[in-house]
Amino acid sequence: MSVGDGILHPDRLLPAEPGTRTIARDLYETVRDLPIVSPHGHTDPAWFAKDEAFQDAAALLVTPDHYLLRMMRSVGVAYDDLGVARADGGPVADARQAWRTFARNYHLYAGTPSSLWVDHAMSAVLGCEEKLTAGNADALYDHINAQLALPEFRPRALLDRFGVETIATTEGALDPLDHHRRLAEDGWIGRVRTTYRPDAVTDPQAPGFRADLMALGEMTRTDVLGWAGMIEAHRRRRADFRRLGATATDHGVPSPMTADLGDTEKQRLLDGAVAGALTPAEAELFRAQMLTEMAGLSVEDGMVMQIHAGSRRNTDRAIFAQRGRDMGADMPGRADWVGELDALLNRHGDAPGLRVIVFTLDETTYARELAPMAGYWPCLMIGPPWWFHDSPEGIRRYLDRVVETAGFANLAGFNDDTRALLSIPARHDVWRREACGFLARLVADHRLSKSAAGDLAADMSYHAAKRAYHL
Repeated sequence: MSVGDGILHPDRLLPAEPGTRTIARDLYETVRDLPIVSPHGHTDPAWFAKDEAFQDAAALLVTPDHYLLRMMRSVGVAYDDLGVARADGGPVADARQAWRTFARNYHLYAGTPSSLWVDHAMSAVLGCEEKLTAGNADALYDHINAQLALPEFRPRALLDRFGVETIATTEGALDPLDHHRRLAEDGWIGRVRTTYRPDAVTDPQAPGFRADLMALGEMTRTDVLGWAGMIEAHRRRRADFRRLGATATDHGVPSPMTADLGDTEKQRLLDGAVAGALTPAEAELFRAQMLTEMAGLSVEDGMVMQIHAGSRRNTDRAIFAQRGRDMGADMPGRADWVGELDALLNRHGDAPGLRVIVFTLDETTYARELAPMAGYWPCLMIGPPWWFHDSPEGIRRYLDRVVETAGFANLAGFNDDTRALLSIPARHDVWRREACGFLARLVADHRLSKSAAGDLAADMSYHAAKRAYHL
């Protein structure tokens, strides 16, 4: 990540107190150029398989970024004006007009993590020497497009430039994995790897659940109308993913509720799910049982289980109908980790080798639930601040609330969880700066030696993620 800082201040995010800032700066210099391990994210595997030039500045930086979209929508900017595709194929702004709209509104991001990521991408990666404004929008658009046409801005070259040692994409259970097979042919599996995300066939309220479940049965040659056969289909599909580099699964659920039901009740729920006859409470129970089943499969095959819980998705139904998912209308919700993980933990919590990494959008659970749980259960680790809390202040709150009880050893390091390739070095840089600031304060308080802080800085920046994800 030793790209030029340009318009970025070299001491950004480091503590303001001079003595502590000096310690933090010294620590940061030891970790700033460590390789990037990105064990969970949503970049498009087609980028790396095809290795083609990116289209334009707006398509790369603006239209796919729900963080940016939601802020502009909050002040009345229409998605049509941002070039976001419509489900009906209706006209939207072209790329240059969308970029101009973004530039006119860029002041909205002052003080947000989005400004840190975009400024870093434009300055340190794309070589822009000025902050984006309405006045320089066209000039910077042309400059960025000219950069994107160069060979060194192709996706694989960018991974080299960013120092990305490994990056994980996320694919659904029915994905044919063609892009990863192409990557395997090119010797890129390991550098780019997949992650198994079965939500479409574990959530009976997902659109097209029955059709997708039957497709999973055809793909794996199993009878998914019986509970044991349905679980066998997942077992076989997970093996396909592992052959293409996967070490982890991912489960996006409204709540972390788990269950441990008997065979008769499980089959009853499956029958109801296939028939589309479950009540909302029964659908929640089906998802709960499936989380416990996925943990059992992780005990068998060693895949790390990630649980992302607490997102209330697609809350703007009109936008969802017009544009689809990931348009910025997802909202955080409350979670009860102690109560709702009880069934899974009492079934599998002491299984040798099981690893469950949990991510929450409910920050109130950090100190009250997640840190004590991770500080007790051998299988549990706490994932880094996620989504709305992947920010400087979010990282500070997280570390303040979890380290005292869970220690550093029960944290899963950092993953950027992004769809935006150019933001990856920026996100890791923010984490490293904040981690070094946190450690520097412990050193300044004489609670930690500087040598120990240096070891922890390297662990938090690099080693912990490799260890957590079996990389």
